Amino acid sequence: MEALIPVINKLQDVFNTVGADIIQLPQIAVVGTQSSGKSSVLESLVGRDVLPRGTGVVTRRPLILQLVHVDPEDRRKTGEENGIDGDEWGKFLHTKNKIYTEFDEIRQEIENETERISGTNKGISDEPIHLKVFSPHVVNLTLVDLPGITKVPVGDQPKDIELQIRELILKYISNPNSIILAVTAANTDMATSEALKVAREVDPDGRRTLAVVTKLDLMDAGTDAMDVLMGRVIPVKLGLIGVVNRSQLDINNKKSVADAIRDEHAFLQKKYPSLANRNGTKYLARTLNRLLMHHIRDCLPELKTRINVLAAQYQSLLSSYGEPVEDKSATLLQLITKFATEYCNTIEGTAKYIETAELCGGARICYIFHETFGRTLESVDPLGGLTTIDVLTAIRNATGPRPALFVPEVSFELLVKRQVKRLEEPSLRCVELVHEEMQRIIQHCSNYSTQELLRFPKLHDAIVEVVTSLLRKRLPVTNDMVHNLVAIELAYINTKHPDFADACGLMNNNIEEQRRNRMRELPSAVPRDKSLKGPGGQSPTEQLASAEGEGLMKAGMGAQGEDGGTGNWRGMLKKEDGLQDDRAKLQASQPASPQKGHAVNLLDVPVPVARKLSAREQRDCEVIERLIKSYFLIVRKNIQDSVPKAVMHFLVNHVKDSLQSELVGQLYKSGLLDDLLTESEDMAQRRNEAADMLKALQKASQVIAEIRETHLW
Repeated sequence: MEALIPVINKLQDVFNTVGADIIQLPQIAVVGTQSSGKSSVLESLVGRDVLPRGTGVVTRRPLILQLVHVDPEDRRKTGEENGIDGDEWGKFLHTKNKIYTEFDEIRQEIENETERISGTNKGISDEPIHLKVFSPHVVNLTLVDLPGITKVPVGDQPKDIELQIRELILKYISNPNSIILAVTAANTDMATSEALKVAREVDPDGRRTLAVVTKLDLMDAGTDAMDVLMGRVIPVKLGLIGVVNRSQLDINNKKSVADAIRDEHAFLQKKYPSLANRNGTKYLARTLNRLLMHHIRDCLPELKTRINVLAAQYQSLLSSYGEPVEDKSATLLQLITKFATEYCNTIEGTAKYIETAELCGGARICYIFHETFGRTLESVDPLGGLTTIDVLTAIRNATGPRPALFVPEVSFELLVKRQVKRLEEPSLRCVELVHEEMQRIIQHCSNYSTQELLRFPKLHDAIVEVVTSLLRKRLPVTNDMVHNLVAIELAYINTKHPDFADACGLMNNNIEEQRRNRMRELPSAVPRDKSLKGPGGQSPTEQLASAEGEGLMKAGMGAQGEDGGTGNWRGMLKKEDGLQDDRAKLQASQPASPQKGHAVNLLDVPVPVARKLSAREQRDCEVIERLIKSYFLIVRKNIQDSVPKAVMHFLVNHVKDSLQSELVGQLYKSGLLDDLLTESEDMAQRRNEAADMLKALQKASQVIAEIRETHLW
């Protein structure tokens, strides 16, 4: 059990060599208000005047004090090896291997080192001073002397000095592996103890708090600390121990610590005879040694686990930094090949690092093709932007000056090309989205797949530039192909397309069905036999066929009424009467003829106004709209299939196939090796730090393994 504390000291030395504070080792943190006697307690444990003394703020940096008990035989052996004269000596971490045999020099070095970091004013610093004292008169302990708790800033201290000191104290006592030594002066009320208050914040159960009551000899006359030392005022689980410190007068008179301990024992025997054997500096040292050993024993399993986990983490970190480059040519080719492979694997979906937060690489390209692009095309209305008036106007413009007998085919081609042209913009946007995703794959490979590139920032930038340039060159080629796909559809309107022919046949059947329905709705006044036989003995179907041409001829002369184009002679007479009435009204409303001196502007075309379309006009517009919709759906299907294929061939697959050769051709040059494989400035430093930390952790793991082998655990 006694050997556990030197083991912890050895672990502390291991981690001090790398300047790391990643492992929280068991230690004793001394907490108390300013001038409560903390430093005096520590000096009593050391047995020598080793710490700066005075009024006000004296301890302004944490002092990690390791007391190492040395046997006389070991002392002589060590003294001969290092040329040390004397029974006791000290060593600072910041002075490396320098040995101090004079404790006045140790005290002066503490003051100098404090001023070097904290300045000459009363400011504080959280950077610790490491001091190791070897002596045959001490027990094995690791203590931390912390600045005293203060309330009011003095001198040049910052206004938040209270908060700074509090945060510094909490940093050390929050360590679950530490024992809190709460120091309180006996001539103050224990209920107002700041040390116990702050200790209770981090250790509410009091399982790792030991209270020390100082200045027992300075209590008011007629009072004593019996109730306090018995735990009747404030109980502390680990106990309360009273000590008597040297006064400032004793220090000025050079009273030794040994003499002070003898006087303390005499005082306790006289004032507290029943408690003398459970108080005093010697009892405090033995108690701290015992508590620390048991605490170390309880902490070692968790400490071992923590060290093993950190060793694995630093091993992985060191591997990510890579080994120093020896063969630059082979290293460059290896990195280029690995990047190209990972880039292609990300597109194919076989990459080592699979993204789980969002779609990436080939999966995102697939989503663009079939979700984004597909839905965008499906949302395009085949008749979007076309009104019935637009269709009717196109039909009339396509007939020229002659009235049309049939719906002109030119109007269909004109309108359907206009609608097909609308598919070009979403197709080009699809190319742009795929291009952006292939740019994103570069960053994905840099971050997740080829972390070695982070070692060589210039190589990383060069690879990004080459791939970006390759993608930039392929973008106009792919856009041109998509332009051509749409242009191909516009170049030839294939009305003999099988799907379009089927649609036309279905549409003709629908029109024939409508004609039959119209025949059934003939007026009842017409005799049935006349309705069955038209002029020339035609059947109803033949009559409607001839009426189709007749109706188209009348469409060029003017709009028909609802009864026009039915083949009924009554309707024709009614139409003729209506035309005569219209002529009379028109003549009444027209101005005088040119012979009477009035000019007529023949270029005045009446502005179309909203009106009800005739049956013929409605039928013609409906025919054109159905044809446009049918052909547009055929073209949209073709575009939805051919654009992804074109993008894959001209952009994605081309980049995959030529990426390796492009990178090698652009970067694998002897003149670029040294420049491209230049590591970042801090990479070598981080590699060395990780290697040192890994060695320290491995050594610490060996130390703990030795404890298990020697059955100290």
